[in-house]
Amino acid sequence: MEEGEGTLAVFIDFENLALGFQNRRDRFDIVRVLERLVEKGKVVVKKAYADWSRFGAYTQALHEAAIELIEIPKRMQTGKNSADIRLVVDAIDMAYAKEHITTFVIVSGDSDFSPLVSKLKENGKHVIGLGMQDSTSNLLRDNCDEFIYYEDLGKSPSMTPTLPANLTENKRKAFELLMESLLALRRENKEKLGASMVKDTMKRKKPSFNETYHGYRTFSELLLDAQKEGLIDLDIGERSRTYVVTRFGTEMQQAALPVAEVRRRRRRRPPRSRGNGDARPAVAPAEGAPPENSEGIET
Repeated sequence: MEEGEGTLAVFIDFENLALGFQNRRDRFDIVRVLERLVEKGKVVVKKAYADWSRFGAYTQALHEAAIELIEIPKRMQTGKNSADIRLVVDAIDMAYAKEHITTFVIVSGDSDFSPLVSKLKENGKHVIGLGMQDSTSNLLRDNCDEFIYYEDLGKSPSMTPTLPANLTENKRKAFELLMESLLALRRENKEKLGASMVKDTMKRKKPSFNETYHGYRTFSELLLDAQKEGLIDLDIGERSRTYVVTRFGTEMQQAALPVAEVRRRRRRRPPRSRGNGDARPAVAPAEGAPPENSEGIET
């Protein structure tokens, strides 16, 4: 596992999310949530809490995402905070029993979870909150180490270039996944994108990924081919002696802009005035020679 990569446990207060979706036309999409979270590390626990007799329309999608559905009895029998209590108990128990889990994700906007967040942080855990903008408490949001609004998922500015039109479908899928993974690492403020880190991210986003299926013997061959197509720039890591992606997508275009700008300004730069100590006598043009403009170019 790469340094800095987390092991995540996700706890979903589904009843709180349902409140946030009451006045929306779209439905809650668990795939959007998990696609964002796998960028942060390996998700090893996924639990959702609700009275599922009320949310049967969502259970199939949650089952397909391998989320454990925790059944909470009807509110009239146990009180309105029963789901919250069960979630808190499970999270605290896991924080003490599973030391390898470094990051806890609380998918809710309920301020009642703020003490849970504080206790997890007290035990050295990184806490990420995720909720709806209109139904998230400021207290919960500000207490988390990081908070993600559901509405912002998938809205990150694209840094990926247009892929060459002559690519085979097999290569196109590999390069699309590569670009998505590089962008995910940049979102996590990763600067040195080592080959193993990039491949691990690609496999978390698509567990079935294998470079041999796309026609490459090794992952290094895939990276070299992407560089050949002008999608990425590679270097050799000083310590690992393996490939490191230094730039990709629009980063490559932005790096080229200053050079072009310098050349443009040089073409337009007027001649520098010289001090008395560097003065040179003016030389009159030879008889019959064409006059020069301000940049010394014959006209």
